[in-house]
Amino acid sequence: MTTVDGLASWWTQDTDGDGNVGGVIRFRFEPGGFDMKVLEAQPSERVRWEVVDGPEEWIGTQIRFEIKQEDGFTIVLFRHEGWKEPVEFMYHCSTKWATFLMSLKKLIETGKGEPAPHDVKISNWH
Repeated sequence: MTTVDGLASWWTQDTDGDGNVGGVIRFRFEPGGFDMKVLEAQPSERVRWEVVDGPEEWIGTQIRFEIKQEDGFTIVLFRHEGWKEPVEFMYHCSTKWATFLMSLKKLIETGKGEPAPHDVKISNWH
């Protein structure tokens, strides 16, 4: 969750940048991409980014992953928060995040995720 290689293994293969606090990570997909400023990066605990470039609806939103251990399981609590209004694209993104979180689960369990461009396509927004 805190390294460019790790993120490229489950979200999008076209990932580069600096995963340290204050750095910017660039995530690219076929229809475009996002630049995220790293606000927090505590391996095995918490990652928080702010979208600084990408689709207008995403700019200023925050992505958060909190990781905890419970009863022998690893729990990942995910949030994409701070949307200005509940536009249609937000609902699409919620569903798409689910496919990428399943890719993360697959990566952890099998060693191989399904990052873009090998992800499950759900609409013309990909």
